[in-house]
Amino acid sequence: MAKRKYEQKLRADAAEQTRRRILEAVADRLRTAPGEPVSMDKVAQAAGVARSTIYVVFDSRAGLFEAFVADLYERTGLTRLSAAVDVPDARRHLRGGLLAASQMFAADIEIYRALFAMSRINPDSVGGAVNNMEDGRRGGMEYLAKRLDEEGALRDDVTRERAIDVLWLISAFETFDLLYGGRGLSVEAIADVLATTAERALCD
Repeated sequence: MAKRKYEQKLRADAAEQTRRRILEAVADRLRTAPGEPVSMDKVAQAAGVARSTIYVVFDSRAGLFEAFVADLYERTGLTRLSAAVDVPDARRHLRGGLLAASQMFAADIEIYRALFAMSRINPDSVGGAVNNMEDGRRGGMEYLAKRLDEEGALRDDVTRERAIDVLWLISAFETFDLLYGGRGLSVEAIADVLATTAERALCD
Protein backbone atom coordinates (compact mmCIF):
# COMPACT_ATOMS: atom_id res chain seq x y z
CA MET A 1 0.00 0.00 0.00
CA ALA A 2 2.81 2.43 0.91
CA LYS A 3 4.57 1.70 -2.39
CA ARG A 4 1.37 2.35 -4.34
CA LYS A 5 0.84 5.69 -2.61
CA TYR A 6 4.45 6.62 -3.32
CA GLU A 7 4.03 5.76 -7.01
CA GLN A 8 0.78 7.76 -7.15
CA LYS A 9 2.58 10.75 -5.64
CA LEU A 10 5.38 10.45 -8.19
CA ARG A 11 2.85 10.39 -11.03
CA ALA A 12 0.99 13.39 -9.58
CA ASP A 13 4.25 15.32 -9.17
CA ALA A 14 5.29 14.50 -12.73
CA ALA A 15 1.89 15.60 -14.06
CA GLU A 16 2.10 18.90 -12.18
CA GLN A 17 5.64 19.51 -13.46
CA THR A 18 4.43 18.91 -17.02
CA ARG A 19 1.53 21.28 -16.47
CA ARG A 20 3.85 23.97 -15.09
CA ARG A 21 6.27 23.62 -18.02
CA ILE A 22 3.43 24.09 -20.50
CA LEU A 23 2.09 27.18 -18.70
CA GLU A 24 5.59 28.65 -18.50
CA ALA A 25 6.07 27.98 -22.21
CA VAL A 26 2.89 29.94 -22.97
CA ALA A 27 4.17 32.84 -20.86
CA ASP A 28 7.49 32.74 -22.69
CA ARG A 29 5.76 32.87 -26.09
CA LEU A 30 3.64 35.85 -25.00
CA ARG A 31 6.71 37.72 -23.76
CA THR A 32 9.00 36.99 -26.71
CA ALA A 33 6.45 37.24 -29.53
CA PRO A 34 3.47 39.26 -28.22
CA GLY A 35 2.29 40.12 -31.73
CA GLU A 36 2.06 36.52 -32.91
CA PRO A 37 -0.67 33.94 -32.26
CA VAL A 38 0.52 31.41 -29.70
CA SER A 39 1.51 28.28 -31.62
CA MET A 40 0.73 25.01 -29.88
CA ASP A 41 3.66 23.42 -31.69
CA LYS A 42 6.07 26.03 -30.32
CA VAL A 43 4.59 25.77 -26.84
CA ALA A 44 5.00 21.99 -26.94
CA GLN A 45 8.58 22.31 -28.18
CA ALA A 46 9.49 24.82 -25.46
CA ALA A 47 7.85 22.68 -22.78
CA GLY A 48 9.56 19.51 -24.01
CA VAL A 49 6.32 17.63 -24.60
CA ALA A 50 4.35 16.31 -27.55
CA ARG A 51 1.65 18.60 -28.94
CA SER A 52 -0.94 15.99 -28.04
CA THR A 53 0.13 16.22 -24.39
CA ILE A 54 -1.16 19.79 -24.23
CA TYR A 55 -4.61 18.54 -25.19
CA VAL A 56 -4.40 15.63 -22.76
CA VAL A 57 -3.60 18.03 -19.91
CA PHE A 58 -5.84 20.98 -20.84
CA ASP A 59 -8.39 19.40 -23.21
CA SER A 60 -8.35 22.28 -25.73
CA ARG A 61 -6.71 25.58 -26.67
CA ALA A 62 -9.44 27.37 -24.73
CA GLY A 63 -8.78 25.13 -21.72
CA LEU A 64 -5.08 25.93 -21.87
CA PHE A 65 -5.67 29.69 -21.85
CA GLU A 66 -8.33 29.41 -19.17
CA ALA A 67 -5.81 27.62 -16.96
CA PHE A 68 -3.11 30.12 -17.92
CA VAL A 69 -5.22 33.12 -16.93
CA ALA A 70 -6.28 31.46 -13.66
CA ASP A 71 -2.61 30.87 -12.87
CA LEU A 72 -1.75 34.45 -13.89
CA TYR A 73 -4.40 35.82 -11.56
CA GLU A 74 -3.20 33.69 -8.66
CA ARG A 75 0.46 34.59 -8.97
CA THR A 76 -0.14 38.32 -9.54
CA GLY A 77 -2.42 38.86 -6.56
CA LEU A 78 -5.97 37.52 -6.81
CA THR A 79 -5.99 36.75 -3.08
CA ARG A 80 -5.03 40.34 -2.32
CA LEU A 81 -7.78 41.64 -4.62
CA SER A 82 -10.40 39.42 -2.99
CA ALA A 83 -9.39 40.66 0.45
CA ALA A 84 -9.41 44.30 -0.69
CA VAL A 85 -13.04 44.21 -1.81
CA ASP A 86 -14.28 42.15 1.15
CA VAL A 87 -14.83 45.22 3.33
CA PRO A 88 -18.00 46.71 4.88
CA ASP A 89 -17.72 50.14 3.22
CA ALA A 90 -18.30 50.53 -0.55
CA ARG A 91 -15.88 53.42 -0.95
CA ARG A 92 -13.13 51.41 0.74
CA HIS A 93 -14.07 48.61 -1.68
CA LEU A 94 -13.62 51.05 -4.56
CA ARG A 95 -10.21 52.31 -3.47
CA GLY A 96 -8.85 48.97 -2.27
CA GLY A 97 -10.06 47.14 -5.36
CA LEU A 98 -8.47 49.62 -7.76
CA LEU A 99 -5.17 49.47 -5.88
CA ALA A 100 -5.12 45.67 -5.80
CA ALA A 101 -6.07 45.42 -9.49
CA SER A 102 -3.34 47.90 -10.40
CA GLN A 103 -0.81 45.84 -8.44
CA MET A 104 -1.93 42.73 -10.33
CA PHE A 105 -1.48 44.39 -13.73
CA ALA A 106 1.96 45.75 -12.80
CA ALA A 107 3.14 42.38 -11.45
CA ASP A 108 3.36 40.97 -15.00
CA ILE A 109 2.63 43.88 -17.30
CA GLU A 110 4.09 42.23 -20.42
CA ILE A 111 1.74 39.26 -20.16
CA TYR A 112 -1.34 41.39 -19.53
CA ARG A 113 -0.43 43.65 -22.46
CA ALA A 114 0.03 40.72 -24.80
CA LEU A 115 -3.22 39.03 -23.76
CA PHE A 116 -5.33 42.16 -24.16
CA ALA A 117 -3.69 43.18 -27.45
CA MET A 118 -4.16 39.73 -28.96
CA SER A 119 -7.75 39.54 -27.78
CA ARG A 120 -8.63 42.87 -29.37
CA ILE A 121 -7.37 41.60 -32.73
CA ASN A 122 -8.82 38.10 -32.44
CA PRO A 123 -10.52 36.88 -29.24
CA ASP A 124 -10.14 33.26 -30.36
CA SER A 125 -6.35 33.64 -30.43
CA VAL A 126 -6.31 33.36 -26.64
CA GLY A 127 -9.19 30.93 -26.41
CA GLY A 128 -11.69 33.51 -25.22
CA ALA A 129 -9.78 33.83 -21.93
CA VAL A 130 -9.72 37.64 -21.98
CA ASN A 131 -13.46 37.76 -22.67
CA ASN A 132 -13.93 35.62 -19.57
CA MET A 133 -11.67 37.97 -17.60
CA GLU A 134 -13.75 40.92 -18.73
CA ASP A 135 -16.99 39.15 -17.87
CA GLY A 136 -15.66 38.76 -14.34
CA ARG A 137 -14.68 42.43 -14.18
CA ARG A 138 -18.12 43.44 -15.46
CA GLY A 139 -19.75 41.49 -12.65
CA GLY A 140 -17.43 43.12 -10.15
CA MET A 141 -18.27 46.62 -11.34
CA GLU A 142 -21.99 45.88 -11.30
CA TYR A 143 -21.66 44.68 -7.70
CA LEU A 144 -19.64 47.74 -6.68
CA ALA A 145 -22.17 50.11 -8.30
CA LYS A 146 -24.96 48.30 -6.45
CA ARG A 147 -23.12 48.69 -3.14
CA LEU A 148 -22.45 52.39 -3.73
CA ASP A 149 -26.10 52.91 -4.61
CA GLU A 150 -27.49 50.98 -1.66
CA GLU A 151 -25.17 52.77 0.79
CA GLY A 152 -26.28 56.17 -0.53
CA ALA A 153 -22.82 57.06 -1.80
CA LEU A 154 -23.92 57.95 -5.34
CA ARG A 155 -24.92 61.53 -6.16
CA ASP A 156 -28.61 62.08 -6.83
CA ASP A 157 -27.95 62.70 -10.54
CA VAL A 158 -25.96 59.45 -10.99
CA THR A 159 -27.91 56.30 -11.79
CA ARG A 160 -26.62 52.84 -11.05
CA GLU A 161 -26.20 52.22 -14.79
CA ARG A 162 -24.11 55.37 -15.19
CA ALA A 163 -21.99 54.28 -12.24
CA ILE A 164 -21.35 50.94 -13.93
CA ASP A 165 -20.25 52.75 -17.10
CA VAL A 166 -17.79 54.97 -15.21
CA LEU A 167 -16.42 52.10 -13.12
CA TRP A 168 -16.04 49.96 -16.26
CA LEU A 169 -13.91 52.66 -17.89
CA ILE A 170 -11.80 53.41 -14.84
CA SER A 171 -11.06 49.76 -13.97
CA ALA A 172 -9.99 48.74 -17.50
CA PHE A 173 -6.47 47.44 -18.09
CA GLU A 174 -6.06 49.93 -20.94
CA THR A 175 -6.86 52.82 -18.58
CA PHE A 176 -4.27 51.56 -16.12
CA ASP A 177 -1.64 51.16 -18.85
CA LEU A 178 -2.19 54.65 -20.24
CA LEU A 179 -0.96 55.94 -16.89
CA TYR A 180 1.61 53.21 -16.19
CA GLY A 181 3.24 52.93 -19.60
CA GLY A 182 2.19 56.27 -21.06
CA ARG A 183 2.73 58.55 -18.07
CA GLY A 184 5.16 56.49 -16.01
CA LEU A 185 3.17 56.81 -12.79
CA SER A 186 3.68 54.47 -9.87
CA VAL A 187 1.07 51.84 -9.09
CA GLU A 188 0.01 53.72 -5.96
CA ALA A 189 -0.31 57.02 -7.84
CA ILE A 190 -2.38 55.37 -10.56
CA ALA A 191 -4.73 53.79 -8.05
CA ASP A 192 -5.20 57.16 -6.36
CA VAL A 193 -5.90 58.92 -9.70
CA LEU A 194 -8.43 56.27 -10.68
CA ALA A 195 -10.20 56.18 -7.32
CA THR A 196 -10.32 59.98 -7.00
CA THR A 197 -11.68 60.28 -10.53
CA ALA A 198 -14.37 57.71 -9.80
CA GLU A 199 -15.34 59.36 -6.51
CA ARG A 200 -15.59 62.83 -8.08
CA ALA A 201 -17.63 61.50 -10.99
CA LEU A 202 -20.01 59.42 -8.91
CA CYS A 203 -20.11 60.31 -5.24
CA ASP A 204 -21.24 63.15 -3.00
